[in-house]
Amino acid sequence: MRISTTIFLTDETIGPVRLARELEQRGFAGLYLPEHTHIPIERTTPYPAAGDELPPEYGRILDPFVALGQAAAVTERLGLGTGVTLIAEHDPIVLAKQIATLDHLSGGRFTLGVGFGWNKEEAADHGVRWATRRELGRDRMHLMRALWAAEPTAYEGEFASVGASFAYPKPVGGAPRTLLGGAAGPKLFAQIAEYADGWMPIGGRGLTATMPVLRETWEKAGRDPEALQVVPYAVLPNPGKLEHYEELGCPEVVLQLPPGGEAEVLGVLDEFARYVQ
Repeated sequence: MRISTTIFLTDETIGPVRLARELEQRGFAGLYLPEHTHIPIERTTPYPAAGDELPPEYGRILDPFVALGQAAAVTERLGLGTGVTLIAEHDPIVLAKQIATLDHLSGGRFTLGVGFGWNKEEAADHGVRWATRRELGRDRMHLMRALWAAEPTAYEGEFASVGASFAYPKPVGGAPRTLLGGAAGPKLFAQIAEYADGWMPIGGRGLTATMPVLRETWEKAGRDPEALQVVPYAVLPNPGKLEHYEELGCPEVVLQLPPGGEAEVLGVLDEFARYVQ
C-alpha cells in the first residue's frame, strides 16, 4: 500500500519545492493539495469538520496546480494530485488544459481528485447553483474527457458543451486517474461508477460497511471489479488503522500533514516515514 500525504500549503507554510523534495527523499508516494479559491467573510455554511471556527489556512491556500507544477519540476517519482479540485468552480476547457499540461510535463504522475464542495457562498461567487452542482460537475468531467480523447471529440451536455477540437497536450494515459471525493451515498457512488477510477473518502471512517455498497454499484455499471480504487484521504495514521485499510484492499492512503512551517512539517514527516514501506 502506497503512503502519500496532503497538506494545506499556504503563504505561511513550508513551500511546495522543499516539501516535494523531502517527500521523495523519504520514499513517500505522493503529494495531494486541496483547493479553495477564496472564503467569503459573510458565510452561513457551517464548517463540516468539528468545531465552529474555520481554520485560517482555508483562506490562504496556494493554487494547487501552480504549487504542483513546482513540485513536479523538482521531483522524478513523486505522485501529484488534488484533494480535491472543486470542479464546479472551473471553466472545464481551461481546467482540461491545465490538467493535461501538468500530467504531460510530470510524465503521467497526476491524479485528479474531484469534489463538489461544501461552501455554498464560495460556489455562489462562481455562479454555481448549489442544487445542481453534482450534475454540473458530471457534465464538466465528460467535457474534459472529450478534450482528452485521442481523436477530436464533441460533447454536448446540459451545462457545458464543446465541439470536436484539437486539444494538446494529452494526459499520458489518455485521462488521469480520477478519484471522486465526498460522503458515501447512492448519488456519489453512481457518479464514481460512471466516470471515475475510485473514491477518495475523507478520514476513511466506516469503509467496512460502505465499500461493499460501492463495489455493488461499480459492478452493476459493468466496471471491472479489480479496477476500483478506494484511497482514504486526510488520515491521521496509526499502525492498526493502516493495516485495516490494507486488508480492505486500499492501494494507497493519504496522510494529513499540519499546515506549518518547515521545522514542524519535516518533524511530522520523520514520524510518518515509519509507515513507508
